[in-house]
Amino acid sequence: MSHKKALIAMSGGVDSSVAAYLTMQAGFDCIGATMRLYEPEPNSCPQQVQDAQSVADRLGIPFHVFDLKDAFRCHVMDAFVRAYEGGETPNPCVECNRHLKFGLLLDHARELGCDYVVTGHYARIARHPETGRLVLQKAQDEAKDQSYFLYALTQEQLSRILFPLGELTKAAAREIAEKQCFITARKKDSQDICFIPDGDYPAFMQCYTGHTYPAGNFLDLNGNVVGTHRGAYAYTLGQRKGLGIAMGAPVYVCRKDMAANTVTVGPEEALMHTTLLADDWYWQAFETLDAPLHVSAKARSRMTEQPATVYPEENGMIRLVFDEPQRAITPGQAVVLYDGDTVIGGGTIRTVL
Repeated sequence: MSHKKALIAMSGGVDSSVAAYLTMQAGFDCIGATMRLYEPEPNSCPQQVQDAQSVADRLGIPFHVFDLKDAFRCHVMDAFVRAYEGGETPNPCVECNRHLKFGLLLDHARELGCDYVVTGHYARIARHPETGRLVLQKAQDEAKDQSYFLYALTQEQLSRILFPLGELTKAAAREIAEKQCFITARKKDSQDICFIPDGDYPAFMQCYTGHTYPAGNFLDLNGNVVGTHRGAYAYTLGQRKGLGIAMGAPVYVCRKDMAANTVTVGPEEALMHTTLLADDWYWQAFETLDAPLHVSAKARSRMTEQPATVYPEENGMIRLVFDEPQRAITPGQAVVLYDGDTVIGGGTIRTVL
């Protein structure tokens, strides 16, 4: 009897190590693989590869390193810079999942004769009871759920992916890693964007592009100049810290005008909006939206989803109206729609009305 073969995306972290172990336990022939995505600080990338190799050796499976730096630069880092320079706040993990983990890595899996790509994401894949299409569902451990970052997967991709951690809690995953004596068992979770580990986006942008971004004016809601900023690209909607202006009460970034290089600040209530337009939609539960639909929606990853109605507009645009105003809805971020635990679809926020 021929075994199913699986390519395990091994990041050198605890989750992908446990995913590899569970896939082997389920009877698959496994091959481990790490993606080299960028040139980070000296020694940190080799460490990640060494840790993944160590776990693969412990499991007795073959191990590959794929150099995907050019594709990562093109699809993730360049896109990140373009979005920030255009006044948006992008979501690089969504692009990496779409183009690299479940794009190029799936291509490598096919070349190696593998039926599936396996990752350590906390999410589940199921069949929609009415349409029969493959859909994402939230992980059992809602605190670790990553379905928001995976909405852009196609039917073809979903049919070739396994998420063994979807039913586990993080604590249970760590326990398995400890029992198997994996070197990764106690490794901390990575928090920030992988290619900007210190979280200093403006410094990264200047270094990556070689540009110096000109300073400009902070404006109040009436258009009066209230201070000087270091370049509109460096601020994100809802930001309060690091503005360096005193106005007698807390103020937040409410708007950015990239052409005029101005940043408008105001009180927190000026951040509250109900309506957005989004495009670049990926639908999971059905092929396309052709009538208004009441959903739960998340306009950023850490938000609790809120009731909303989506309406199809011209040219693939979708208008989404929240039942209640939401804080700092931000162009460039993903908006993901849910029905209970099931992902209906998602798109990219372009305009806040």
